[in-house]
Amino acid sequence: MGRKRAVLVGINYPGTEGELKGCLNDVARMHRCLVDRFGFDDADIRVLADADQSTPPPTGANIRLELERLVGDARPGDTLFFHYSGHGLQLPPETGQDDDTGYDECIVPCDTNLIKDQDFTELVRKVPDGCLFTMVSDSCHSGGLIDKTKEQIGNSTKQGKARQRQRETRPPSTGANLCASLIGAVRGALEYIGIRLHRRGHQQQSGDEAKAQATTVASRSLPLSTYIRMLKQQTGKEDVGVGSIRATLFHHFGEDATPKIKKFVKAMAGGMLHRHCPDQVTGAGATGTELTRNAKPDGDEGGDQADTLGLGPAMQQQQEVRSVEEVYAGAAARVPLRNGVLISGCQTDEDSSDLTTADGASYGALSNAIQAVLAGKKHSKVVTNRELVLRARALLSKQGYVQKPGLYCSDEHADAAFICAD
Repeated sequence: MGRKRAVLVGINYPGTEGELKGCLNDVARMHRCLVDRFGFDDADIRVLADADQSTPPPTGANIRLELERLVGDARPGDTLFFHYSGHGLQLPPETGQDDDTGYDECIVPCDTNLIKDQDFTELVRKVPDGCLFTMVSDSCHSGGLIDKTKEQIGNSTKQGKARQRQRETRPPSTGANLCASLIGAVRGALEYIGIRLHRRGHQQQSGDEAKAQATTVASRSLPLSTYIRMLKQQTGKEDVGVGSIRATLFHHFGEDATPKIKKFVKAMAGGMLHRHCPDQVTGAGATGTELTRNAKPDGDEGGDQADTLGLGPAMQQQQEVRSVEEVYAGAAARVPLRNGVLISGCQTDEDSSDLTTADGASYGALSNAIQAVLAGKKHSKVVTNRELVLRARALLSKQGYVQKPGLYCSDEHADAAFICAD
């Protein structure tokens, strides 16, 4: 019998504009569930929580380190599980490229060092055959968090592919494209000054049962304006805009930035992504060279040929970027992932809810629904991934929520046991 190992991350962002209430409770409940129902050993469960001083802080670097350990030590027969409760973010493309959903879906660690959907894709590609990695993300826009995973329940990537077909068949100068660009610019400008236009599926309490149970409902989505203010506070830089988020992350975090951020900056420096890209908020433009000059890691003066564009030592160990497809994983036709399962809190254009009940209990809507579905089945009864998601959808709909959990995995694993069979 293989080992059972897990990483659980809960981030409430206390004292920030993006403060949530239920994420640590989600993690505590899932921890108990893993031990009591699925037979995990406590020693094999790693917890990262921002309000628990006994755990490592859930920074971007720490989360990636734990996930790399989880996957790197895996052997055939092992069960791997990752639960994330926190904010999700949709990061607009900066150079006209995008992935299957039209945006980079990200999770937001406590230090704002984003982990992108392509990072999760590359992580799952490392899972050995005979080993299954299950990910539950109770966050907004989570439907696209693992690119190139077959969509069993949901419509996140279907919408993205439809948008891609529209872009391929319409001339770039059509009125429709111009209209879409103007709408995107207006949305960005309004969000930057704090006015948020909700996308389809925003959670709302419309059912009597949900209204009776919850006194407050918050979204687990960060508007770009809020994220940018948090990033400014984290980095101490006041010139951060929508069109310079990736360069700012590289500049501040350097070696601790995600591999995809490093590849993006290196591709910009190498001229692969050299088109003029206006800032979606201010209208100011920046070429790839200008962005990478400003992306020099803190404390690095450089001086050799590799640093002429300000790449700094953080890029010295970064392998050569051979194509744009390496930067935007969704742009390439690649073999679908076999060994990963994603259960998302909602579709890529929806929000997930963070609730606080009248008696003070806080939790995420998806996390609570998962616990309710599992509690309705005896420990000896297997709940499949498909059954779990369909039941969670039905429960949330009955309670008045619009968010629709999704299931992304191979056909084989859609009807496999959630997490493991014993």
